[in-house]
Amino acid sequence: MSGAGDKTRRDGDRQARQARAAAARLYAVQALFQMEAGGQSADRVQREFLNWRIGREDEDEDMVSAEADQALFTRIVDDAVTWQSRIDQMTDRALVAKWPIGRIDPVLRSVFRAAGAELVTPKTPPKVVIAEYVRLSQAFFAEGRESKFVNAVLDHMAREARPEAF
Repeated sequence: MSGAGDKTRRDGDRQARQARAAAARLYAVQALFQMEAGGQSADRVQREFLNWRIGREDEDEDMVSAEADQALFTRIVDDAVTWQSRIDQMTDRALVAKWPIGRIDPVLRSVFRAAGAELVTPKTPPKVVIAEYVRLSQAFFAEGRESKFVNAVLDHMAREARPEAF
């Protein structure tokens, strides 16, 4: 059995991998936000997400959370912490001088830090990182213009971090 059946299975596998990666990015943004808002360590927040949030099934059907690529989630959070100073400096350079990263909405700051973590390590193409985090920002800010802002800032950051990709 080959041909159409194999292609359908491969497409389904690819879509499942993409969904797990998207969920990992969402959880990473949430974890980075929680770390900043609650003054919690990366280790503590990662344990909480891995043990209690990612892929959790509850008795209440409304409380089911998506499966995620746990390795990607962990890598994004770890890299965001490791490279936070570099990421924040790149973000500051991408922002207008009157809007340093400290004045940016904390959710956007978490988006920039998670995306920046992926940009400073060459595992994912920058255009994919930008597209994924723009899409993610639309989930947080469905009514606003933030996704355009995220696109512009991440484009600037990506060109600085990985100019060879452009």
